[in-house]
Amino acid sequence: MTRTRPSHHRTLLLAPALPLAPVLLALAACGSDKGEARERREAPAAPFGFELAMAGTAGAGADDAAAVPAASPSPLVTLSPEELAARIAAGNVRLIDVRTDAEVAEGMIPGAEHIPLDRFDPAALGPDDGRAVVLYCRSDRRSAIAGAKLAEATGEPVTHLEGGILAWEAAGQPVEKKP
Repeated sequence: MTRTRPSHHRTLLLAPALPLAPVLLALAACGSDKGEARERREAPAAPFGFELAMAGTAGAGADDAAAVPAASPSPLVTLSPEELAARIAAGNVRLIDVRTDAEVAEGMIPGAEHIPLDRFDPAALGPDDGRAVVLYCRSDRRSAIAGAKLAEATGEPVTHLEGGILAWEAAGQPVEKKP
């Protein structure tokens, strides 16, 4: 008679549960002291798996479409340096640089207006003159902030330069010094 070592025996018993290990670990990580969890919880949690069940119904049929809220469109539209250059060449673009005064002194895209982010007020842009507003900054972070403000004020998506003036220069596009 061969005798199985106890550690080998436990491994064989646990083997079927190994594929569930990540799920079990995630569930264990969610739990904490029960009293502490009750104190923090303000609203009842959705049943386990609720999000997955609802995700499965998102495209089930036309009748179900009304039950699932549609994703709101992004208030920001990005343009590559090449796309912006083509729009500038075609005319009808109001280009606004939202960088600091010191950054603009180093150079800006020809034809751009300078309105630093800390003074950017969508209401101060004036009435729509028919030109498409395109915002840019150094890397596109601040132009995204200004774009979100403008989109909130107008209710329309706002366009900004992806990668900012750094991407513009890297693409070999012209930059001029401010007089």
